Amino acid sequence: MDPLSDVLSLLKPRNYLSAGLEAGGNWSIQFPDQQAAIKCGAVVSGRCWLSVDGAGEAVRLEAGDCFLLPRGRPFRLASDMSLPAVDARTIFSPARTGGVTCHNGGGDFLLVSSRFALAGDQAGMLLRMLPPIVHIRGDAGHSALRWPVERMMQELREQRPGGFLVVEHLAHMILIEALRLHMADGLRGGVGWLFALADRQIGAAIGAMHEEPAHGWTLQALAGRARMSRSTFALKFKEMVGASPMDYLTRWRMLRAGDRLANSSDSISAIALSLGYESESAFSTAFKRVMGRSPRQYGRDHASPGLANDETARMLESAGA
Repeated sequence: MDPLSDVLSLLKPRNYLSAGLEAGGNWSIQFPDQQAAIKCGAVVSGRCWLSVDGAGEAVRLEAGDCFLLPRGRPFRLASDMSLPAVDARTIFSPARTGGVTCHNGGGDFLLVSSRFALAGDQAGMLLRMLPPIVHIRGDAGHSALRWPVERMMQELREQRPGGFLVVEHLAHMILIEALRLHMADGLRGGVGWLFALADRQIGAAIGAMHEEPAHGWTLQALAGRARMSRSTFALKFKEMVGASPMDYLTRWRMLRAGDRLANSSDSISAIALSLGYESESAFSTAFKRVMGRSPRQYGRDHASPGLANDETARMLESAGA
């Protein structure tokens, strides 16, 4: 499994609402705090302005554009930012489960959007390193993103049997494609864990650690995977990821261990061996240093499903994610 899939599988993004908005004429809608959810949207037709509280100037969205709002802040969509905004709660039914909402007669603007929660920590540490607005322009011919957006619009309109699951899978596809495109933008100089995955050299080293977490990796071996000198690799890795290569490896191993302690019946010794530790005591020492408690205590504290992901999110943040 690749590193992005690895991390998303631990944080378990859950789509809990996908819907469409059709608007006409002049309009302006203020959306409330998203309760720490990740908002992902795509403009199917028309254009509008998007502003997020505390994020500076509004962004112009054109047909084909996609956006991510990683921090759950209140935001505003409008055909004209000078218009007074109406509260979204007066337009959208609190009990809605999807479908397309028509505002001001419709006909001029069409948007599909989804809200995601990350299990355990709904603020989503994975995405907090991103700016308040991630704007992905559609003028580059992003066909891989266009297809799920158009299909989601069709599903929301037709409300066919099984549509809930289809929309949920499409929402995940849109989220991942948006992250991929943002990672690709990072090749022009972005810094952060997601951008490190897109970097050919650092991404190769991270991929190796995720592919074989039990391997006895050394700094020299990881630098070899990146085809860099050891000193240059260590410096670039720390600058991009926010942690040293060996610290990142240890943290990733402990995140994997925490997930298994919370969500499986595997013994501590079996988990330790699978992650490259020759003794349970050495593993337990490393686990307590990174996670703040012993493996046994961690397993007891996270006996309820999903709670382990609080720790996952915190550790990803401390590792620069």
